[in-house]
Amino acid sequence: MAQEDSNPTRPKRLVVQVSLHDPISSSTALLHHLHTHQTPYSLFELAESTGYSLASYYTSLGLFVISVPGLWSLIKRSVKSKIVKKTFIGEGEGKNKPNHMAGEILSFFTRNNFVVSDRGETITFEGMMVPSRGQAALLTFCTCISLASVGLVLTITFPDVGNNWFWLTILSPLAGAYYWKRASRKEQIKVKMIVAEDGTLSEIIVQGDDQQVEQMRKELQLSEKGMVYVKGIFE
Repeated sequence: MAQEDSNPTRPKRLVVQVSLHDPISSSTALLHHLHTHQTPYSLFELAESTGYSLASYYTSLGLFVISVPGLWSLIKRSVKSKIVKKTFIGEGEGKNKPNHMAGEILSFFTRNNFVVSDRGETITFEGMMVPSRGQAALLTFCTCISLASVGLVLTITFPDVGNNWFWLTILSPLAGAYYWKRASRKEQIKVKMIVAEDGTLSEIIVQGDDQQVEQMRKELQLSEKGMVYVKGIFE
């Protein structure tokens, strides 16, 4: 004669047997049993059951939230001009002679396919900015890292697809292609030279695209007024 259970209200345990040799099928089997038995497992419990800790889940989710909006902003800003206005002073032999520096500035912009569009107290140079291979490569790399973070979050959230989410990274070259197609644009650089009372060059005021102004500073070996320049490790 069968004995009655002394605790009839005791909940039944759910026993799920899965193989650890096949992570994708294990995750699928676990999800099937949870759905069939209507066990109140949360997404976080599911993540831990499939081999992920809460720490790794939150870290991946944080990377996803930070990287995706920032990535889109980075790609859009890469094709737009950042206009700056800087004041330089010449240091070294011949840097304080107005005629000498005027010749060097004109030579620099001529080499970079700029032409003089307006002469006067302020000289305006006009030319086309061309895409940079280094910038395109950097955008592609950053996009690849961001899409890998997205793939990691989706792998944890939707384990049925498994590591196939990481195939999203093959879209990263599209960021470089977007930059390369739209980066060509017409730019204006304005240069004004301030001459002291003794006839020596006092200041050079330059306004224009940040990248072009910085390239001019490096090639002509100018120093920004009020700033101390320290060479980088790769210079």
